[in-house]
Amino acid sequence: MGLNDPQWGNKNSGGPPDLDELLRNFNKKIAGLFGGKGGSGNKGGGTGAPQSFGVGIGLIVTIVAILWTATGFYIVDASSRGVVLRFGGYVDTTQPGPRWHIPYPIESVEVVSISQVRTVEIGYRENVKNKMLKESLMLTADENIIDIQFAVQYFLKDPKDYLFNNRKPDENVRQAAETAIREIVGKNKMDFVLYEGREQVAAATTKLVQDILDRYKTGILVSKVTMQNAQPPEQVQAAFDDAVKAGQDRERQKNEGQAYANDVVPRAKGAAARLKEESEGYRQRVIANAEGDASRFKQVLVEYEKAPAVTRERMYIDMMQQVLTSSSKVMVDQKAGNSLLYLPLDKLIQSAGQPVSDALAAGNVEQPAVTTPASEAAGLTRGVRDTLRGRDREAR
Repeated sequence: MGLNDPQWGNKNSGGPPDLDELLRNFNKKIAGLFGGKGGSGNKGGGTGAPQSFGVGIGLIVTIVAILWTATGFYIVDASSRGVVLRFGGYVDTTQPGPRWHIPYPIESVEVVSISQVRTVEIGYRENVKNKMLKESLMLTADENIIDIQFAVQYFLKDPKDYLFNNRKPDENVRQAAETAIREIVGKNKMDFVLYEGREQVAAATTKLVQDILDRYKTGILVSKVTMQNAQPPEQVQAAFDDAVKAGQDRERQKNEGQAYANDVVPRAKGAAARLKEESEGYRQRVIANAEGDASRFKQVLVEYEKAPAVTRERMYIDMMQQVLTSSSKVMVDQKAGNSLLYLPLDKLIQSAGQPVSDALAAGNVEQPAVTTPASEAAGLTRGVRDTLRGRDREAR
């Protein structure tokens, strides 16, 4: 069938539909929906069709405008903040509650949760056994390598900075945390990082990570750095265990030595203090004796100046008495000319030694430095007796 065929457009011809007819039918349906008569008065002139078409288009535009305006309503949770963007640029940060913005494509809203705690893992993924050696191996100040896995927990403090200054927030936090921990570990020794200084390392890392993120205005607040694991590399674990045992043995021996010193030193100090006290007592005793001798000498001098001869005689007699008291010799003067002399010398010696023994027992007289045995004293007594008898015979 050609294009100039008069049957073109008929229903039975199978050609395309008439566009005017379709438009009239559509207007009739719209008018029917809104209370119109369906175009019954348009048989003669056909002037109602364009008017109905205009009314329908206006209603459609109104409905679309209402729906488009309704899309601008949104609700922000208490734990979130809304960031309003106009053609992609920041406009405002909205607080929790029902809000409205100019609908898309003019404005859009990004609702950001500020109370959600996010976690970034450094040195491992999901499990400490799934290690990331490129991140976990670090060098200490004493040139030892240690393997550290830790996690960083953070949340948002500024939604605007978080959206506009971060391309990959988790990756930024991971890189900042890795940089901070490497700096902290590089300034400390291995034993400090592995044992007594783990809490200090975590606290210093938290502060340094926060400083780095604030410097880049990421809008992220680090809440906690948790040390999951810190140990030497697996390749040197056995050698490190041996070194730890040696260190423990050293500490044990040091403690034992300290305990021995704590036992010996006080004793030595006590003995030294006792010797000092004894020496001080001896010094005072010597000084007191010297002062007493000097005082006695002064008193004797006064008496000597009054009667020198008597004093010398008295001093001589006292000295001889003191000397002869401790001697076992007996001197007998025969000037009287007795022909018979019998003296119980053994009794005299015993009676002479008895006061000295009593004085020694009472502690009033010092014991003489030289003592004479009883047998020697008896022999001396017999010798003196024989000598006296011989002299008596000669006199006869």
